[in-house]
Amino acid sequence: MGTLNHFSFGWLTPILAYLMACVGAALGLRCTLRALAATGASRRNWLLTAAAALGSGIWTMHFIAMFGFSVSGTELRYDVPITVLSLLVAVLVTGAGVFVVAYGRHRSRSLALGGLTTGLGVAAMHYLGMAAVRIHGAIAYDPATVGLSVLIGVGAATTALWAAVTIRNVYAAGAASLVMGIAVTCMHYTGMAAVHVRMHPVRTDLGGATPMQFVFPLAVGLGSFLFLTSAFVALSPTARERAAYREAGELTVEDVGTSELDHAA
Repeated sequence: MGTLNHFSFGWLTPILAYLMACVGAALGLRCTLRALAATGASRRNWLLTAAAALGSGIWTMHFIAMFGFSVSGTELRYDVPITVLSLLVAVLVTGAGVFVVAYGRHRSRSLALGGLTTGLGVAAMHYLGMAAVRIHGAIAYDPATVGLSVLIGVGAATTALWAAVTIRNVYAAGAASLVMGIAVTCMHYTGMAAVHVRMHPVRTDLGGATPMQFVFPLAVGLGSFLFLTSAFVALSPTARERAAYREAGELTVEDVGTSELDHAA
């Protein structure tokens, strides 16, 4: 049996992973809130942005946490196609969840279905990411702990979607994203607690990419995407602000017209 270490860099990786989960959740909640206040193509675009933010935030959280994962007696590498697939699954299934909630006619049913879909997507992303791990050994899981991690993922996703359609206060939404970050991070480490490794006596070429060769650049790229998205969301006017701008513009036109009539008189 190989000795596992989930905190090779101490508390640095768990804290950074948690922060990325919070950023992704906050952006996803904010974009979903904007989507619910919009219609047509604007609603669809906000939901796509929400899916990208949630999915990439959760994926980045997972692989930042994985930087702290090591197994004694073996190096660790990642299968590149499976790693990319895990990112796509995170974004696509999270997107399915937010679209179900945004367009569903029955709120409670939509929340349940969206939360289940998104939660299973988060779990699928996690275990696909683990399937990409290459070591000189075999990775096995404790079924009960895996089941618990999936339940945590579904509960976290349902809570986040409920917050997205219920909470209208910015501060409450921020608090909800902190809770969501805790839940997603707990899901990750619960899933990692299910891992058992049996080492192989024969050493062969692992193949794949080291974390620094592939995962780190991709995580940095997604982190930059989340930063730019947060700037875009922060600077983009809300529906209420756009209505206020339109009203101000209409009043300005009316005022100008009145002024011209008075001058002509």
